[in-house]
Amino acid sequence: MSEPISNRYEFVYLFDVENGNPNGDPDAGNMPRLDPETSYGLVTDVCLKRKVRNYVAMKNSYAFPFDIYVKEKAVLGRAHVLAYKAAGITLGEELRRAITEDQEEAFSDLGLPDGLSVEETDDRGAELVFAMDVDKKVVQQWIKDVKPDKEIKKLLEQALKGAKTRKPKAEEIEAGKVEMLQRFYDIRTFGAVMSLKSAPNCGQVRGPVQLNFGRSIEPIVPLEVSITRMAVATEKEAESQSGDNRTMGRKHIVPYALYRAEGFVSAHLAKQTGFSEADLDLLWEALANMFDHDHSAARGKMSARKLVVFRHETALGNAPAQKLFDLVTVGRASDPASPARAFADYAVAVDKAGAPAGVELIEKL
Repeated sequence: MSEPISNRYEFVYLFDVENGNPNGDPDAGNMPRLDPETSYGLVTDVCLKRKVRNYVAMKNSYAFPFDIYVKEKAVLGRAHVLAYKAAGITLGEELRRAITEDQEEAFSDLGLPDGLSVEETDDRGAELVFAMDVDKKVVQQWIKDVKPDKEIKKLLEQALKGAKTRKPKAEEIEAGKVEMLQRFYDIRTFGAVMSLKSAPNCGQVRGPVQLNFGRSIEPIVPLEVSITRMAVATEKEAESQSGDNRTMGRKHIVPYALYRAEGFVSAHLAKQTGFSEADLDLLWEALANMFDHDHSAARGKMSARKLVVFRHETALGNAPAQKLFDLVTVGRASDPASPARAFADYAVAVDKAGAPAGVELIEKL
């Protein structure tokens, strides 16, 4: 792997949305996220990280060393198993037993201990999975505690007899973590908790890149728009409408909003994960381009508008982050009494002359 970065960074990131929902809140009917006390719009850090992951995956096709750990429909434990195999570590063999729907429901009610899980299969069945590092004594004690019915108890006891497993040693956990860091870009960048219950333990890592929530420059007023589909899903719906065949729906949009997010890049944590200059360049590239490859009817038109990076001469840094963030200000260029409807309604000022000694201000966008 390349050498990790040796300089601290901070950055200010501006992006906007036009007639779209930048980040729906599932607890509020997927309405755009809001600070309820101020009505300022919010976009979560994990939403932005998801778009970075998607861009990196699209550009590199999940190839080593830019694979993505947290990807859509991923089974995270499979990556742990492969990491241990790549490191030449054998803990045993994963054991699987097909189960019925009734048994699946029973296990769901019981709540499984560490090392046991239930997974859906491709043929819509389910399997009880014994991880390769499951602790048999823990499972045996769990059986005594929960007292499952005879059928479930028999299934578990028979499976335990065939399970050949052991817990990894500290040095093996470290070796698994190293393999994961080498392969997965998002672990090197954002970190990950890799001590899963149903997979070999690969430890946990705090990533060098951290993002705050994006926050709108001004309060937003989400709109709920009625939409019509000129079709129905079933014959019953068609009959009830006498062939009119219309389905009504709703979508939430923000007419326009400019958001500001701030981020941090730690050289100290980069040494622990191996986050390199190439990884950093890819991060800047993703932030600049990720919205161009994430268009959808729900999100409307989203665009990256400004990326201002502060590069410190040292690993520990040469100035407090808040002083650097204050060098980038956003105000209204148009009449503040009228609602903003375009990026041109705002004026972004970057005080390059105010940058402290030992800090280089770089405008990436």
